[in-house]
Amino acid sequence: MANRGLCSRREADEFIAKGWVKVDGQVVDQLGIKVPPNAKIELAPEARKALKSLVTILLNKPVGYVSGQPEKNYKPAVRLITPANQWRQSPNEPKLERRHFEGLAPAGRLDIDSQGLLVFTQNGQIAKRLIGEESEIEKEYIVRVRPKPGVRTDIRLSDEELALLNHGLSLDGRPLKPAKVEWVNEDQLRFILKEGRKRQVRRMCEAVGLEVTGLKRVRIGKVKLGSLPEGKWRFLRPDEEF
Repeated sequence: MANRGLCSRREADEFIAKGWVKVDGQVVDQLGIKVPPNAKIELAPEARKALKSLVTILLNKPVGYVSGQPEKNYKPAVRLITPANQWRQSPNEPKLERRHFEGLAPAGRLDIDSQGLLVFTQNGQIAKRLIGEESEIEKEYIVRVRPKPGVRTDIRLSDEELALLNHGLSLDGRPLKPAKVEWVNEDQLRFILKEGRKRQVRRMCEAVGLEVTGLKRVRIGKVKLGSLPEGKWRFLRPDEEF
């Protein structure tokens, strides 16, 4: 079910246990049953309704908050998801409820020194689309840089160095996927990546002698940060998808 994109593995286990799954027209309510690769799998209306009720939250994370489980003295970004911090553009938008925190987890990282778009979701399908091993979703960052002290004095990169940022670098012994990197202005670069290794943008800049002084994620897939204020959050709208 997860491989077919019907739901996440966790959701599949729950739906099967509740008898909300049919295989070739027969209800299956026991976990671990093997079925043929071409079997017809259907979700009951209750399962489809449960999936529709799952929420995804977009947060403009400020510097100073960590994405996931915090270490001592660090503040988790989920603390910012409060009724007072909700950015509602219409009175018809839903309000935050206690049930929205059940199974809510960050779908991706944004380190403590970075800001911008951070996604939290209850939906396993969305999480897999964003951070699964086979994810091809683009993440766009605006990155302010300066020459790294003691390494270089000129901020401008040679054609070869810029080409290396786009394709040719490795981190931790593994080559990086091709990226799109270009200058936005005299001290800012735009990075568009299809992966999210730990502190990847900062380490890529270090590889060409640049030091990051500011990093902001402005887009994930087709969803943009837009005018969402720093420290505020909103629900992903029904007409939006990554």
